[in-house]
Amino acid sequence: MASKPGILTHWPWEPLGSFKWVILTPWVVHSTYSFLVNDPKDRELAYFLIFPYMLVRMLHDQIWITLSRHRNAKGKNRIVDKGIEFEQVDRESHWDDQILFNAILFYTGHMLIPEASKMPFWRMDGVIITTILHAGPVEFLYYWLHRALHHHFLYSRYHSHHHSSIVTEPITSVIHPFAEHIAYFLLFAIPLYTTVVTRTASIVSYAGYVAYIDFMNNLGHCNFECIPKAIFSTFPFLKYLMYTPTFHSLHHTQFRTNYSLFMPIYDYIYGTMDKTTNTTYETSLKREETSPDVVHLTHLTTPESIYHLRLGFASLASKPQSSTWYLYLMWPFTLWSVLVTWFYGQTFVMERNAFKMLNLQSWVIPRFHVQYLFKWQSETLNKLIEEAILEAELSKAKVLSLGLSNQGDSLNKYGELYIRRFPELKIKIVDGSSLVVAIVLNSIPKEASQVLLCGKPNKVSYAIASALCERGTKVTTMSKDEYDNLQLRLSNESKKNLVFPGSYTAKIWLVGEQCNEVEQKKAPKESLFIPISQFPPKKLRKDCYYHTTPAMIAPPSLVNVDSCENWLPRRVMSASRVAGIVHALEGWNVHECGNFTFSVEKIWQASLHHGFRPFKINPLSSILN
Repeated sequence: MASKPGILTHWPWEPLGSFKWVILTPWVVHSTYSFLVNDPKDRELAYFLIFPYMLVRMLHDQIWITLSRHRNAKGKNRIVDKGIEFEQVDRESHWDDQILFNAILFYTGHMLIPEASKMPFWRMDGVIITTILHAGPVEFLYYWLHRALHHHFLYSRYHSHHHSSIVTEPITSVIHPFAEHIAYFLLFAIPLYTTVVTRTASIVSYAGYVAYIDFMNNLGHCNFECIPKAIFSTFPFLKYLMYTPTFHSLHHTQFRTNYSLFMPIYDYIYGTMDKTTNTTYETSLKREETSPDVVHLTHLTTPESIYHLRLGFASLASKPQSSTWYLYLMWPFTLWSVLVTWFYGQTFVMERNAFKMLNLQSWVIPRFHVQYLFKWQSETLNKLIEEAILEAELSKAKVLSLGLSNQGDSLNKYGELYIRRFPELKIKIVDGSSLVVAIVLNSIPKEASQVLLCGKPNKVSYAIASALCERGTKVTTMSKDEYDNLQLRLSNESKKNLVFPGSYTAKIWLVGEQCNEVEQKKAPKESLFIPISQFPPKKLRKDCYYHTTPAMIAPPSLVNVDSCENWLPRRVMSASRVAGIVHALEGWNVHECGNFTFSVEKIWQASLHHGFRPFKINPLSSILN
């Protein structure tokens, strides 16, 4: 919001929230009904296509969002080398307001302007008139309107809202107060209204002009340079008629230069062209991909998780993953994406962060959690993981952290398979198991008298149970195999703290994979379920507490964090991800995978030293009393 919001700042349908699009229902129903029942000669194709075209515009914008975020994560041709944060994502989450506003105006215009009826599909004269009027009055008037918006009176009340985003994304282009959008539409209506009243308008001229505006807006705010230098070398005059992403990016960083809409000619005429435009443009074109110091390798979780990726819907990615009703409407695309990943897919860069001179990247293997459970997928999965490790090695990354499902014996022996296959690896592979142990141990009060261990045993559960027994906490297990294995790890003094078979009376449950619903229902009231695996248990009990999966809060100096990691809250990172960062910061020249577990206390203290903080819920007082 602007620093001193003026009148007509808010959109009129703001109280409707996610249901704002119902405003269009009468028009959509009427246009569709008329198109279907009227005689073909009386059908209004332009009227019928308004709503479908608005959906196409939203898809076009979403493609730009995905492309921009992917390119900026990789770093190639990036213009402003800074990140964005949650505040910007929240501010820009209602980018579709402008499309809804346009739809209302188009429907209203069709009703009120007689000449808008029976619009033909194509007319050449309308296209020419639209082009001339945009290059002339629209660009000229926009230049002076834009300069007026930078006057302190209007800037503080309106335009400062748009300029709150120093690092722009494609959707930043339409983030303005309602009053500004009214002014912009009045400008863009000059060619639209003129062609309508002169009966030269066509569906192509209308749709083409709106598509041009959308495309150029997205281009100018994408924060990566994609206009080849050869275009301006071959056609030098184009520098006056077509801006570049660099041109408008400088307007957001310098504020008092490069005011033009899409054609920089007026900045040349009135002396407001930024002097660094050409050098910044050339520098951006030469910028290579960023080499990561730490790579976090992860994968998709549920089928709907594709929409929660940072490259997907920005507003969804900025919130912990959960089921949303409208995602069920997209089940055809969801099903298609699942089927595609069964047979095809290549690891891709999803996110970049920076912390203490380290470049951090998150890479995604396009496979869902369920696919890790099938043995016949093991070879394909191991090949994808192996290729990612070798690619990270080539990029000279120091550490690769594994945030993957089922890294046990059934898949790759907790990552040991890769270091055996490639003993000369310089990159260190870290599964984060020692930090998982440390986080879980520090989530359990030292005065806790007993805990219950359930789920499939693994090296993490063995390490946690051993540490708890050593400090005098009773550990109950319902698995004979787990009990026998733990007996071999414990000292004689600690063995008395391991209980088998036991009861379900403990109020603190350490939940691993495959802890079934029947066991959960046996827990006492107000029990605390603490996950010790990558995935949280299903929340079946409303009378109990559920901790997050092992994770820590990121320090404020870790920047460019604008999405949530799966179901974790904002700025909370999984243990495996944090472990990889800490290993790189400390320069530990060892792998942490296979059956090897790093020093629990050492990595815990190092994590705290670098600013990571425990993330806990606080029901423990009632549990212990």
